[in-house]
Amino acid sequence: MKNLFCVVFIICIQFLSHSQNTSEFDRELDFNLNWDFYLSESDEDYKTINKSKFKKVNLPHDWVVENGFDETLGDDAKATGFIPSVGYGYYKKEFSLKTESDELTYILFDGVYNNSEVYINGHKLGFHPYGYSPFYYNLTPHLNTNGKPNTIIVKLDHSRFADSRWYTGAGIYRNVKLVTTNKLHIPIWGTFVTTPNVSKDLAKVQIDVSFNNEYNSDQKVFVTTKIFDANQNEIAKISSELAIKVQSKAEITQDLNVNHPQLWDVNSPYLYKAVTTISKNNRVIDVVETPFGIRTIKFDTNKGFFLNGVNMKIKGVCLHHDGGLVGAAVPKDVWERRLKILKDGGVNAIRISHNPASNEFLDLCDEMGFLVQDEFFDEWDNPKDKRLNTNEKSVDYITRGYQEHFQEWAKKDLTAIMLSHRNHPSIFQWSIGNEIEWTYPRNADATGFFGNMNWNGNYFWDKPPYSPEKIKEQLETLPRGKYDIGETAQKLSRWTKALDTTRPVTANLILPSVSHLSGYTDALDVVGYSYRRILYDYGHKNYPDKPIMGTENLAQYHEWKSIMERPFISGTFLWTGIDYMGEIRSPWPIRVQPSGLLTTAGFPKGSYYMMQSLWTEKPMIHIATQNIEKSLNKIDDNGNIVAKNPNKWKNALWEWQDVNDYWNYAKGEMISVEMYSNCDEIELFLNGKSLGEKYLKDFEDHIYKWGVPFTEGTLLAKGSKDGVVTEAKIVTATKSSEIELIADDLTLDADHYDVSNIVLQLEDKHGNPVATDDREIHFEISGPAKLLGVDNGWKKSVQPFQSNINTTHNGKTLVVIQATGTPGTIHVKAKGRGLKTETISIKSK
Repeated sequence: MKNLFCVVFIICIQFLSHSQNTSEFDRELDFNLNWDFYLSESDEDYKTINKSKFKKVNLPHDWVVENGFDETLGDDAKATGFIPSVGYGYYKKEFSLKTESDELTYILFDGVYNNSEVYINGHKLGFHPYGYSPFYYNLTPHLNTNGKPNTIIVKLDHSRFADSRWYTGAGIYRNVKLVTTNKLHIPIWGTFVTTPNVSKDLAKVQIDVSFNNEYNSDQKVFVTTKIFDANQNEIAKISSELAIKVQSKAEITQDLNVNHPQLWDVNSPYLYKAVTTISKNNRVIDVVETPFGIRTIKFDTNKGFFLNGVNMKIKGVCLHHDGGLVGAAVPKDVWERRLKILKDGGVNAIRISHNPASNEFLDLCDEMGFLVQDEFFDEWDNPKDKRLNTNEKSVDYITRGYQEHFQEWAKKDLTAIMLSHRNHPSIFQWSIGNEIEWTYPRNADATGFFGNMNWNGNYFWDKPPYSPEKIKEQLETLPRGKYDIGETAQKLSRWTKALDTTRPVTANLILPSVSHLSGYTDALDVVGYSYRRILYDYGHKNYPDKPIMGTENLAQYHEWKSIMERPFISGTFLWTGIDYMGEIRSPWPIRVQPSGLLTTAGFPKGSYYMMQSLWTEKPMIHIATQNIEKSLNKIDDNGNIVAKNPNKWKNALWEWQDVNDYWNYAKGEMISVEMYSNCDEIELFLNGKSLGEKYLKDFEDHIYKWGVPFTEGTLLAKGSKDGVVTEAKIVTATKSSEIELIADDLTLDADHYDVSNIVLQLEDKHGNPVATDDREIHFEISGPAKLLGVDNGWKKSVQPFQSNINTTHNGKTLVVIQATGTPGTIHVKAKGRGLKTETISIKSK
């Protein structure tokens, strides 16, 4: 194994459409609007369902999030997030389509959750179990050509409603397109762009293009590819002649040069566009447009990660696919707001956990400059326990998940995911699995961590009790199951590399000490450690030929400190970037896994500001407060504020300590004032009086601390970093009397998709934000918009999302509206008892 895994390539976003000036038809049609939907508690024959039972919906659509939270779900809610989701969903759409005799029509689904059956005009097209992989069907043989409407039915079976460890939602929750092509065409996902060589002067671009000839005769065509820069200037062109036999497939490779390329980077995500045209008898019959980015990546076993030749740390977060109040059907603008906040916090990478992302989400990452680890599966040969993680503890119908289909569908799903996603410049790693070792008991037994009466250490913080030699011996003697983890990993890796060798294969390993010896890591180019920072030195010493990084870690200072101290560790993905529904470990009314840097409403928590202080260069200060008794700190005998447990920060886990962002307490009450900052020094003032200057180097846990007896007024912090001064303040607020509405977009397109995220902040009569006097808010929406929902982000809030009423938490809540297809002015009014009513106006055009 080489010490270096290096790939130099060009990668691209793929979407298919015809250029307006060269095409007589649109290849892709948005197929999201005007569906009918019916939810049944039982399995019904779709042909017998009365049409009066259907309601109108637009896609993407998640039927689960429309329900309220239900305490009676009990243990099953650990997987579902306390929202009922059992049912059979039926989607129906009637459409007319005029096609020519030399054309084919396909329907393309980017994601349907789950166990879908698709019918066209009564003909079953197929069954697709996996809820996260894209798929398509050829409609052509069954379309009506006599002017009669066509009817498409999509039936979903979500009777196994606890089939995952996190909130999945249910429905056609990603985009659907109708694709019309000539009988000689580039198939869906039929292009792949790489660059064998990249320098500052020249990038060699290689475009592999596939073709299908569905004619009953041989065909001869011309294939032309042009490359355009971001200003739409043509900068390269190549043409090739292609002869393709009757009813056959073909591939060609076209090589072009881009002079003085602008590289795709996390700080400057520059995108080019390749346009590939097929011409027959001087008539354009197909066009594929492919935006792409040029970059290089390299993982070095001793120096870590390089992007475009620059050594950098991966500052990543893990994200599940729900969008809070919108469930799994997340509008692009909702993700964009969330990603902007994470970007401002210094995040430069996303691990899509534990399933592949939507193409729309990947488009955003391409455009905004996020590296992406795209993860295929959470289960392989054996099932996980959906309520408790690890290997399955009990067998019941509702928890049957993807493992039931893995043997038959894994290769098909992996192939579809990669063909659909491999042209996104954001993707820099393929992950074949997440914490899979739990489901092969022999692996856990071999570590010596569990069931070992001769060891009393801590799994999280202690090194393996067994040496590599002992672990190897255990693996050779312990009974094997039906499937071997190493063999399955190597199979998945082979399938991945058959489609793409430009990116490394990785996985998230929860038991790396045994996975290095089980054959698992033999399948990996980069080894990901899950919560095992204590093993970084162990892994580097014993397996020096393997690049190592953290792929699931805690949002705590000790995690980042261990990475910064080790050049050979490429970086991390923190668990998690945003709170997510499901995987609940606490009793009702906890509705989320509260490990995120952000709440489900996208409001930052203390951990966000800690990571911002570590991951950004611009000087920043965030002030957090808490009653000294409730805090992690105390006043010592000398009157100084110190940690109650000086070593607690070294073993801090998922959830950040309980702190507040306000300055409202009882007079004279001793308050622990913490500051998360990258400033070298900070001076604190209370009502203009200095409380002293302190230095970051004096705080081992990277947190400034003051003990301050509460007095009403203004707490002001002034700091400097490399000579640049910044400040932050919090002010004692009186009771809530005003409402401020802040929209991230005041102008929407009337396209059924555009969204405005509106944050409501309570204020006192002086305009100060109020966090201690929450109120119930009633929203009224008028004009051409749809209310998508409300959410205050609190982990214990079980108010329904699909409502116009919400109680603020810490003085805030979020309301999201979506444009319809009608232009006009939208008015969002917010009112509450004792509050001055506030209205914000948004244009839809």
